[in-house]
Amino acid sequence: MLSRYSEPHSPPSAAPAPLLGGPTFALRHRMMRLVWSAAWLVLAAWTPSFMWRWRGLVLRAFGAEIHPTAIVRGSARIWWPAHLSMGAHSSLGPGAICYNVAPVSLADFAIVSQRAHLCTGTHDINHPDFPLKSRSISVGRHGWIAAEAFVGPGVTVGEGAVLGARGVAFRDLDGWTVYAGNPARAVNTRRSISSTAA
Repeated sequence: MLSRYSEPHSPPSAAPAPLLGGPTFALRHRMMRLVWSAAWLVLAAWTPSFMWRWRGLVLRAFGAEIHPTAIVRGSARIWWPAHLSMGAHSSLGPGAICYNVAPVSLADFAIVSQRAHLCTGTHDINHPDFPLKSRSISVGRHGWIAAEAFVGPGVTVGEGAVLGARGVAFRDLDGWTVYAGNPARAVNTRRSISSTAA
């Protein structure tokens, strides 16, 4: 099993910058990601919807913190499982992309719908080497990232907040507020929901 605290380390300083064709991540981490990608392809990507408990086991074996009731679809793409935590009854929908160079956290009942994209990585556009920068993303309890929406690095989605279909969020989303558009703007409020996690 891979450690929960295995981090993507930068390559040695002697290596050429990624902008010049050098690697963004150390060889060890690239190899671990290769093993992870192969394992997901062989063990989970093809599995039918009802095998979500099995997919959770595979993710936990590679360091993810997945509640037993959390659901990850086989077609979801998770860059690094040790940077993923999911609370009770949370879900990553079909085709969802979780580019979690930095940690991604889904609280209880948080939903990431089909083909939504959680992206923790960007680049320093003011640095000549264009280095990768990463910031974590968290989706609060009852938060909903609707179909094909995009959440950028460092965004906190408040409890009960909704990012509408194909919305784009680069700033924090307030709780119990509905957002839409690019960039996402508040368009409505949402009634607070009370529920109990199993």
